[in-house]
Formats: sequence, structure tokens, C-alpha cells
Amino acid sequence: MTNALNKYFSQLEPIVKNLPHKPGVYQYFDEKNKIIYVGKAKDLKKRVSSYFAKINSISGKVQMLVRKIADIKYIVVETEQDALLLENNLIKKYQPHYNVALKDDKTFPWICIKNEPFPRIFPTRYVVRDGSTYFGPYANVRLMHTLLELSRQLYPLRNCSLALTDKNIRAKKFKVCLEFHIGNCKGPCEEHQPVEDYDRSIAAIKEIIKGNITTVAKQLRELMMSYAATQEFEKAHYVKEKLALLDKYQSKSTVVSPTIHDVDVFSIVSAGLHAYVNFMKVMNGAIIQVHTIEMIKKLDESPEELLSIAITEIRQRFESVSPEIIVPFIMDYEIPGLNFTVPKIGDKKKLLDLSERNVKYYQLEKEKQKELVDPEHKTRRILDTMMKDLRMTEPPSHIECFDNSNIQGDSAVAAMVCFKNAKPDKSEYRHFNIKTVEGPNDFASMEEIIMRRYKRLMDEEKPLPQLIIVDGGKGQLSAALKSLHTLGLSGKMTVIGIAKKLEEIYYPNDSLPMYLDKKSETLRIIQQMRDEAHRFGITHHRRRREKATMAPQLMEIAGIGTNINQKLLWKFKSVKNIKLASLEEIQEVIGKAKGGMVYNHFHKETAEG
Repeated sequence: MTNALNKYFSQLEPIVKNLPHKPGVYQYFDEKNKIIYVGKAKDLKKRVSSYFAKINSISGKVQMLVRKIADIKYIVVETEQDALLLENNLIKKYQPHYNVALKDDKTFPWICIKNEPFPRIFPTRYVVRDGSTYFGPYANVRLMHTLLELSRQLYPLRNCSLALTDKNIRAKKFKVCLEFHIGNCKGPCEEHQPVEDYDRSIAAIKEIIKGNITTVAKQLRELMMSYAATQEFEKAHYVKEKLALLDKYQSKSTVVSPTIHDVDVFSIVSAGLHAYVNFMKVMNGAIIQVHTIEMIKKLDESPEELLSIAITEIRQRFESVSPEIIVPFIMDYEIPGLNFTVPKIGDKKKLLDLSERNVKYYQLEKEKQKELVDPEHKTRRILDTMMKDLRMTEPPSHIECFDNSNIQGDSAVAAMVCFKNAKPDKSEYRHFNIKTVEGPNDFASMEEIIMRRYKRLMDEEKPLPQLIIVDGGKGQLSAALKSLHTLGLSGKMTVIGIAKKLEEIYYPNDSLPMYLDKKSETLRIIQQMRDEAHRFGITHHRRRREKATMAPQLMEIAGIGTNINQKLLWKFKSVKNIKLASLEEIQEVIGKAKGGMVYNHFHKETAEG
């Protein structure tokens, strides 16, 4: 990072020193004066200074960004909310290389209430700023069409494009069409429907689209009762049918709690280079909008950073002004008039859980789609995640894991298992009988097997792994490194140790262990390899011990196998004691038939001798 530091002190330090302690947006430019990153800050000076204060401790991706910064510009704003909105707009405008990419290129439809006499209501994918009212956009197109159909059934409106000005209507330029005769329109073109009645219908439809079903239902119920009180039963029945339609629509909505009104819900799941954010809008206890987006990380952004970007983008896109947002964790910024809630129990927690289930299903669906199109996608994703988590320079397509197995120093063996492309390659599994170490010495045993394994690979000119895992802590790791150094392989591959108790990951020349997320794919692969090496080693160790406890003289007896052999030796301790045992004693251990065969074999030998 010397070049980056030199550039900072010579060109950028004066800019950073003069930054104000104010909220705002900063922009990084490269040598071609192209924007490469846009960021927001509560305090511009503190945030920008942090990129250079601990330059050697930041991640590799951020270091790469810092190397390319040639100029810094900033915009001071009044509030954090202004900074969020400005950052979002600049990212969408310039699409800087190092900013999070939102994978969402769909044009979602809107419901338009046209700015004209006797307004029409229709779906559109284009917003025209002509004074018309727009609701949406709707990620769920089926929901939009359901709302439009409900509106038409409750309040018949015109669907023609006639210019129904007061002058034209009075001049009797129009005649009612078929839609009037079949009851889909009340004929405002011939003054069959007054403008006041039409506007009341428009106002009611707006409430339905906003999700205020309760308000509309209350108005209809009052109207029905007034018709009934004046004995206008046909009109009362007509309104009753409208109420039934509203109830039917509301029953199809996902109702959570009628006490939850005008709330946005956000949840996030992050996996490797991708993150997914789910958004749900709740009005009067019913979910009226659901949308999920995919984000591609560029600088190892935290879930908090990603969620703040997504909240700003989605609320701006869907024009949400809900005063409350339910989120899975505390957000590190405040916006006046906006309340962030992290629920622990109750209906709001159930809403958050529902959002989290939705985003996880979306993630799984996306992963399955990618795997269908590209079967190797999952493998690459896992290897890329391991490369990032383990601070490697290349994906570990070839990994080898070592484990020692001995019981009180007896029959000491070791095992090596091999994974290629994150899957076991059993043809490459190897056993090692410890040859140069006496007694239970795991460190020396590890040193021996590492030396033998990689000397052989070098002699046979076979490819070396990108990652070596040793089962154990700093001692086993040091022993492995000693052999690799002797072979001249130091620094040519990543070597780590894993300690079983707390699943600590140890690196060479680092006294402090690294802890991986317990649910991470990287730790799962490492644990799988460690457990597989242990199983493979124990199996070999058991076979060696069984072979060591076999008495050749017993194996010579026809019909006497391994199990009988072991039972006799466990009971009598030696072949000599078996020879001295009575027929009854032997039969008590292995049965009459087998006991007779063993007894006769030895006593036959004695008689012949």
C-alpha cells in the first residue's frame, strides 16, 4: 500500500483535512476523472478519513479501491435522510464500479388515475408527470389486477377515452355505449351520472388501492343502513353485495393484525457475494405489497450497509411514506419522523419472521435457477466464499486435510482426505503408518506425514493443493509448516489448523485464532473434511489394532475366524493360557462346537508331540 499512502499524503490529505464534520455524500474519482465510488456519511470527515487511517487493516477489496482514488469530491446536506437519497440517486445515475449493484431491471406497472374530467383508472408501465395520480409500482401484477377488478365491480367507471368536458357534455356530442347498457358504466357522457357521484367513487377507489378497506367498508355499511331506514331495499341490497365483495377480497389478503397500520417490513439474507432484501407493506393489518431484490456486493459491505441502501431504494421506488419500518437489527442512522423497530415478540415479530422466510425462499429459488443454467455455479460460489473467508488469493479447488490417530501411542497412524471442487475425491484418500516416531507425539507425527505426502507429490510431479488443513491447533500447524519449509514449499499454498473445542482457525505467524460464522459454508466444508479424515483414520487404526491382536496359531484352525480369535484372547490373554484351559472353560467363551474344535486342535498337537 506504499503507493496509495504516498498518493494520499501528497494529493488527498489536504482534501480530507478540510472536510467538514457534517452529513453528506462523498465521491471518489480515478485518474481518468471517472466516479468509482459514492458513499454517504453522518460525518464526512470521520468517514472519509477512516479509509486511510488504518489502511493495512482494511479488506483487500477496499485496499484496491483506495489505490485507485485520485480525487475526492463531496456534497454537504442537511440531514442523514438527504444523504441517503442523494447517495441512491448518484449510484443509479453513475453506476460506480465499487458500489453495490442492484439486480432488478424490471419495469413494474402502476395504477394511474388520469388527470381529466371523469378520470379513467388503468394500469401503465410509464409514469407521465401531467398531474395524474399514480399508485405503485406493483411487483405483484396479480395483486394490481385484483385491485382494478374489485374497483370496477364496486364502482363502475367509464373506460372510453372521450373528452368529457362540461362543454362537450352539454352540447350533447356523445351517446352512451354498450358499457352503459350492460351496467359497466353509469353514462356520465349523457349526464346520467353527476360529477359529484363520480368523484365519490374515485375517492373510494383511492382508499381501496391504499389499503384502507376498513374506511370504505364503514362508508358502505352506513349507506346500506340509510337505504334500509328509508325502505329503499333494492339499493340497500346492491350496497350489501358491494360489502360482500370487499369482505371476499380482504379474506384473500394476508391478514396479520388489524392494529398494525401503515408499516414497512424489511429483512435481509447475505450469502457470499450476493445479498437478498425482502420488502412488505402492511396497511390495516393486511399485506398489500411484497417485493424482493438481489444485491451484488463489491467491497464486503456489512448487512447493515446493504439494508440501508435497499431501504432507501425501495421506499423511493414504491413511494412509501410509512412512518415505521420493522427491521431485523438496529440501524446506525436516524431519520426524523421515521421509527425503526426491531421486534422480539408479538405480531410485529411474526411479520418480520414472514419476511425472513420469504427472502430465504427467494434466495433458494435464485440459487436453484442458477444451478439449472450453470451446474457448476454452486461449486464456484462455495470456492469463492472460502477464498474470501480464508483470505486466499485463489479459490481452493484442491484441498487436503490431515488427522493423527493413536490410542496411548499404540499403532499410531494418520489419514489424509482430499476434496476437489468442494467434493470428496476418495481415490486420493491416503493412510500413513507412522514410521519414525515412537510414543504418542502428534506434532512429530504431523511433521512426518506432511513431509512424506508432499515429497512424494513433488517427486511424481503431481499438482499441489491450494489449501492444507491440519486437525489441531498451533502445535500441529507449526509441525506441518516445518516440513513444508524443508521441502521449499513455504508460501506456495495456504495452511491452516482447526482446533476442535471452539472451532478456532489458526494461521501461520498469528497467535490469535480466527472464528468463522457457525453457519458459514466455509466452516461446514472444513468441519466435513476434519470429520472425514478422523473417520478414515480411525477405521485404519481399528484394522491395525485388530490385526495386531490376532494370534496366527488360532487363525490356522479351520472354522475359527477373527471374532472367535479376539474373544479367546480377551478372555485368556495368550495362546499359552488357551492351551492350558479346560474344554469346559473354552466352550463357555465360544460355545460347544467351536470350543471343541479349538480344544481338540491344541490337545491333538500335545498328544502328537
